[in-house]
Formats: sequence, C-alpha cells, structure tokens
Amino acid sequence: MHRPHSAEAEVAAELAEVRPDLVSRYTAELPGARSAVLTRLWRALAYEPLPWVAGRERGAEGLTLRLSDGRRLHGPHADPYATAAHVADVRLDGTSYDDPARLLSELSVAHGTSFAAELGHSVASLALSRAGQVTRSEEWPSPEWEWEQRVVDGHPFHPNCRSRPGFSVAEQLAYGPEHRPVVTLGPVPVRAEECLVTGAWPQELRDGERLLIPVHPWQAEHVLKRPRDPYDDGIAAHPLMSLRTLALPGGPHVKTALSARLTSSVRDISGYSIGLSATLSSFAEMLAARMDGLLHVTRTLGAATAGSPDLAAVVRESPQEYAGPGERVVPVAALATTELPRSPAWLARFTRLALTVGLRLLELGVALEAHGQNLLVVLSADGSPVRLVYRDLADIRVGPARLARHGVPVPELTGRIVTDDVTALRRKLFGSLVAGALAGTAGSGPALRTALESVVGDLPDTADLPALRGQPLPTKALTLMRLSPGTPGDQWTLLPNALVTEVF
Repeated sequence: MHRPHSAEAEVAAELAEVRPDLVSRYTAELPGARSAVLTRLWRALAYEPLPWVAGRERGAEGLTLRLSDGRRLHGPHADPYATAAHVADVRLDGTSYDDPARLLSELSVAHGTSFAAELGHSVASLALSRAGQVTRSEEWPSPEWEWEQRVVDGHPFHPNCRSRPGFSVAEQLAYGPEHRPVVTLGPVPVRAEECLVTGAWPQELRDGERLLIPVHPWQAEHVLKRPRDPYDDGIAAHPLMSLRTLALPGGPHVKTALSARLTSSVRDISGYSIGLSATLSSFAEMLAARMDGLLHVTRTLGAATAGSPDLAAVVRESPQEYAGPGERVVPVAALATTELPRSPAWLARFTRLALTVGLRLLELGVALEAHGQNLLVVLSADGSPVRLVYRDLADIRVGPARLARHGVPVPELTGRIVTDDVTALRRKLFGSLVAGALAGTAGSGPALRTALESVVGDLPDTADLPALRGQPLPTKALTLMRLSPGTPGDQWTLLPNALVTEVF
C-alpha cells in the first residue's frame, strides 16, 4: 500500500489554500504520476552505468538488477525508447514499491536522499500539472504558445520530468506553461555601459541610455529580491515549454534567467552565452542556407547581461516567422499531442528529414542539440513534415577541423562549444535527435526501428552514418548525473541500437 510522500502532502495542503477546487483531481492524478516517474527511473536503472548496480539479468519475466550490496531489484522489461510504458511497481528483495521517491530512499545510495526529494517533487508537480488540464479543443492551436503548453508531462525520459523545487503551488500555477497563464515580465533598467550586449538590443526594450532587461517574476522575487512594482504594467508574455522562455504576443521570444533547478540544470544565462550569441546566430544562418531549404534557424535579435548570470536575457525570433501560407510550426515534443495520423509512412518521412539535416550538418562540423524542445517541424496544410526550424544555439557543438575541411569559414568561438572530438560531436546529435526527438515521436523501440529501417538507405553517406547504423546509441545518463553532484558536465550511457538489437 502506498504511503503519501511528504512532497505530495505538502502540495495537497498548499493546493487546498490556493485552489481547493483542484484538490480532488490532484489526488486522483497521483497514482498515474507516480507510475510515470517510476517508469522513467526504471529505464535509468536498466540502462545507466550506475556504480552500485553489479549486474543485470534479463529473463522471460522481466529484468532483475543485482545490487552491489547483494540485494535484487526486479521489474518489467524496459524499452529504452518507450514514452507510453507504465511501470506500476518494482520489487526490492520481494517488497513492492510504487513510489519512485521511496524506492530511491530505500536503495540508500550515495546522494540518493536529495535525488529522492527531487523525485517526490516531480511526482507531486506532475499530478498538479495533470490536474490543471481542461478539455482540449479538437482544432489545431492558433497562438503559437498553445502548442508548447500542450506538453503537460515534461521531459519524456527524465525522472525529474516535472521537478520544480523552490516553486510554491501558487507559483507553479502562475508560471507553469501547462497551466496556460499570462506572465508579466518586469523590465529592470540598467545603464547600457554596465552591460555586455551583443546583437541589436530591441529599441522597445530601451529607455534612453538604459537597457530594460526582462526579468521573470520568480527570479525577481527569489533571486534579485526586486518584487515587481504593482503600478508598473510590465510585459505580458506567454510561457513556452522551457518555462523561462516566453512569447511576446505578435513578437519575439524572450529567454530569461531563472536561477532554479528545473529537471537537471539551473537556468541562468552565462556571460559566455551572451558573448557568443551574435556570432553563433550569424554562423547558423549561414549554415542553414546550405541545407537546400530544409532548415531554418531562429535569429538572435539581441542578448544582454548586467554582469551576472542572474540578470540577463536573450531576445530571438519566433519560429513562426518560417511558416508559409497554410503551414504550422510545431515543437517536436508537442507532436504527440496533435491529431496527426502519425502512420509509419509519416514517421518515416519525418525521420528522413530530421536525420538528413542532422547528418549533413554533422559532416560539416556542427552538432545540434536537437531534442524535442529545440527542434520544430514545419507541417504543410495536410500535416506532412516539410522542413525544420531550430532554436537556441547555446548548447550546440562546433568542430573547427571539420569546418575547415569543407571550406566553411570558422567562426571566432571559444570554450565548451568548440570541439573536434568525434565522440563528443556524435553524442550531442545522436543523443538529442535519435534517442530524444525521434524516439519521443515514435513512442517505442519497435516503432523507432521501423522508421530507421525505412530511411537508412536514403541518408547522406557521411563518415558518421556507420555509427548510426551499427553502434550503440548515446544518451545522457540523466539519473547518474543527478547522483553525481561532484562531477561537472554531462555523463553518458549507451542504449541498444534499434537498428541492430531487439531488446524491447
């Protein structure tokens, strides 16, 4: 029998104060939210290189993990690419656990206590997100932000899919995109001479010699300690999938600093990113022109920081700028929420488009972080995928040696974004696109396998294609990363290649 986790009870108590009408729906959503987070955690336990997992035994009745302390953890077979699977419970030495936070606590692994708390928050926030949904119209959304707000469950593979520590229930309802709020950004005036600015900072965000840096209200209250002036109208905006990026009606998107840990990362904006933003934007625009009309990259209009990652913003084009008459631009993560007839033929066409663009860019020397949030697809009037739009260049990787080999001018870039390491470049693209966006769209290993098999013969014959066809596929070891707070940067694991191995 399940005993309520403290995070679940805390959210219920807060909800009773601010939205008592949602309490019963929240309670009803908790079992499904536990299962959804447990499913993501079980995938991680099945495939990530966790030091306390001594071995894995796959049998007719499921998967058994041999732990380093001698205990055994048993659960169902785990499809590494499934998004609709539901793990109801797993058994640790015969005792059943349906709560991922309690399971992690019982495992008693290093740094498990803090991660268990995050899992509890993820369950509670996911139940809250699901409880706040209304009946969805059968018509396709018209305002662009409605596509983003349809993604209710967050990251399809991360156990912290909805973890928002530091956000009260009232703040989640006020700022979470799945709750469909209008968020008022408070522009903070800073003298231009005190700022690092790249690109053309919009005139409407200037006040004489001062820049008006849009600040998220959560950031203003909790980090900058500058609650918004109630007499200041501010800037009304609609939060997108990432929560900290918002759409201005009829205008650009604004990426704000949000110094809270959402999923895995603290979402501030470094001076490094600000300094490179204009160069990267121009470089990406030049590369997109080489893609025969198959790819557009949203331009960064301006970026500014007032000497701190906590007070910074990036203003960039809306992806809708690249929609033609009758077309729609949809984030790949939102495809699962559409009424599209995602037949094998449709999935194959989308897979061919995405891999063709990704492999051609990788051959030139650029690896996109093409997960379902950064990658958007342009759909024709009949729903066919015709080209791609990419946004947010902050985490791509650029290989100068490859660029030079193809006669592409090498931009003036420094730091983590630059690497000629082949493994790092392939990890970035394959981990985000194949194990992320394509897997999330396909929904399962068998469906991904069918799509890949149908298009692999048509893909660009580059030096990276054999790795896609025959090697295990990299993906970020998201749970290992949360259990390794002293290890900086990304950590990785390898998944069975859907083209080679049937383990589903």
